Amino acid sequence: MANKPAPDASRRSERSRRAIFDAALALVGEVGYEKLTIEGIASRAGVGKQTIYRWWPSKAAVLLDAFGAVVDTYDQEGLPDTGDLAADLKTVLRATADEFSDAAWQAPYRALAAAGANDEELSRTFVGRLMEPGIRVYVERLRSAQEAGEVAPDLDVRIAAEMLLSPFSQRWLMRTGELTHDYVDTLVDQVLRGLRPRD
Repeated sequence: MANKPAPDASRRSERSRRAIFDAALALVGEVGYEKLTIEGIASRAGVGKQTIYRWWPSKAAVLLDAFGAVVDTYDQEGLPDTGDLAADLKTVLRATADEFSDAAWQAPYRALAAAGANDEELSRTFVGRLMEPGIRVYVERLRSAQEAGEVAPDLDVRIAAEMLLSPFSQRWLMRTGELTHDYVDTLVDQVLRGLRPRD
């Protein structure tokens, strides 16, 4: 009788991890952060709660890693650099607008952002784990543009990145308007108008 190959524990673990992420993101969008529990995540994912506790200490840690998996990929790739700063920024911000407008994605993200407003530790972790990597890739792209002479040489690129991202985030979080491609294009054009080198 032929020997059966041993089960691949790493593949099984990755399937469980993915199921836990999917369950956590779905549930927090349905019930909110306050009512989200490890037990609920485990039940939805089809795993034991001890499996979750073996990898994460809390529901916040699960959620942050679930979102972080997406951010990590983005952070590794960075922003496109075609030599046309405006076009590159519009391409990325349009894709981000589409993502932020996706109900399946925005519900859990909004729940986590709202919970952070009342939980300083969660907020700091949220910013460090999710927001800072995103800001960093914009800073790096703007620094590249600065070196190429596309923006002013004395520009504070961190503040410049925040000038782009803060109105975008404010519009989404406070629901002051739609995150359309037209809005994104106008935002990029107006911000860059103030960042260009002066004659």
